This record gives sequence, C-alpha cells and structure tokens, in this order.
Amino acid sequence: MAEIVNLRSARKVRARAQAAEQAERNRHAFGRSKAEKRAAQRERERSEAVVDGAKRDPE
Repeated sequence: MAEIVNLRSARKVRARAQAAEQAERNRHAFGRSKAEKRAAQRERERSEAVVDGAKRDPE
C-alpha cells in the first residue's frame, strides 16, 4: 500500500533542502578570510601564467 504524502509538506521539505544547499555554497564562497581569498587569487593567477607560458605562437 502506498504512503499518503501531503504535497505542500513535500514542497516545503524540498525547499528547505535547496535552501540548505545554497547556504552551504555561500559559506564556501563568502566565508573565507581575506588571506585565503588572496591566496586563491594568487594561485589562480599563477596557473593562468603557466598555461599562457605554454601556448605556442602561431607563425
């Protein structure tokens, strides 16, 4: 026998789960210290420089 589910409650549960997931992403993106943000930026710039340095010049 199937279980009876209140659709309104199911929507609320799904909305809470999505909000919790968004909050986790925000904590990851914005919950870093200034030093951590700078270190990530330097690492990104370094990796871009490595890739740019490995490119061939079209001749």
